[in-house]
Amino acid sequence: MAETAPLRLNVPEPEVRPGGKPDFSNVKIPKAGTVDRPPVDVAPADIRDMAYSIIRVLNRKGEAVGPWSGTLTPEEALSGLRDMMRVRAFDRRMLMAQRQGKTSFYMQCLGEEAIACAFRKAMEDGDMNFPTYRQQGLLIAGGYPMVDMMNQIYSNTHDPIKGRQLPVMYSSKSHGFFTISGNLATQFVQAVGWAMASAIRHDTKIAAAWIGDGSTAESDFHAGLVFASTYKAPVVLNIVNNQWAISTFQGIARGGSGTFAARGHGFGIPSLRVDGNDYLAVHAVAKWATERARKNLGPVLVEYVTYRAAAHSTSDDPSAYRPKEETDAWPLGDPVERLKNHLVAVGAWSPERHKQAEAEIDAEVLAAQKQAESYGTLHSGPKASPRDIFEDVYDTMPPNLRRQRQEAGY
Repeated sequence: MAETAPLRLNVPEPEVRPGGKPDFSNVKIPKAGTVDRPPVDVAPADIRDMAYSIIRVLNRKGEAVGPWSGTLTPEEALSGLRDMMRVRAFDRRMLMAQRQGKTSFYMQCLGEEAIACAFRKAMEDGDMNFPTYRQQGLLIAGGYPMVDMMNQIYSNTHDPIKGRQLPVMYSSKSHGFFTISGNLATQFVQAVGWAMASAIRHDTKIAAAWIGDGSTAESDFHAGLVFASTYKAPVVLNIVNNQWAISTFQGIARGGSGTFAARGHGFGIPSLRVDGNDYLAVHAVAKWATERARKNLGPVLVEYVTYRAAAHSTSDDPSAYRPKEETDAWPLGDPVERLKNHLVAVGAWSPERHKQAEAEIDAEVLAAQKQAESYGTLHSGPKASPRDIFEDVYDTMPPNLRRQRQEAGY
């Protein structure tokens, strides 16, 4: 009997490590406007190829082209540009605040602003997002006060969550933003369950689930797909593929499926990929997916191809696992610059007005920061009362909890 070779595992490796030359040759990018826009009631089997392409609207000249263009007026696109600029300025201020010790932790969405900001404009009041920690654009584009976001980050006396959540883990039912969970991927099954409940009530509201590429390796991701597929829940299942988890590249979680969108094929879910740095493309796909869910045609899986330009969080040093030059080498560019260039090209904007808007938005964010810091920060000012630990847990506080509060002196 011949001897067999010893078994060995395949451990995927990124194309390049720190010190090497960035290489995105494996990212196949079709020309803008070349991917068809199917009818909203298309059968999933008829668009299987869309899980391997990338929907794009903005070309290299800043022109909006193809069947996915035209979902926004120039005025609406300009509002989206301001939303993204506001998110970027907010991120910059809060990162600085963390470095100054005013909060313990922060997470930026640098380079990913178009995804949450554009998606929010496709939703309706009463719909519910189940986000991760990099969708601050959902709140800012939805009109949630930046002061309240900063109060939560600082855990001060005006923190709407009263210090019960880690910084950046916001919550606002009125703005369709379900409380962020620190346990990754839980929001996927929660979103599907919420959408199923909406259908059971014969309501008209839909849900949107959000997950990063790394977290798709969690079992909750797959459980969510099973239930969404089986019961045709009115939910949009969003995967933000920003190329990197906290320290591992996307190939570790993707496995052999080719793309993350292709994961939907095994569940019979229509699956698309979109240029996540193209605000117009993201909005068009979001409108298509939310319309399909709202028409009771079942779930849609969307993969946003983007790049995490910043560190995973303030606790991370990306130079340890990727080249410093990789951000500049990303072939899909900067979402803010791309939308700005488009608006300039159509005569709705100018470099001078953009520069003025940057100054105005910076001043707006700084004013919000000063107001939030007047209520306290991590290292200065009053904190939320320990009494709050006992409040808002039960409608009627049970005797044992009341005794504990009294023993604690509150």
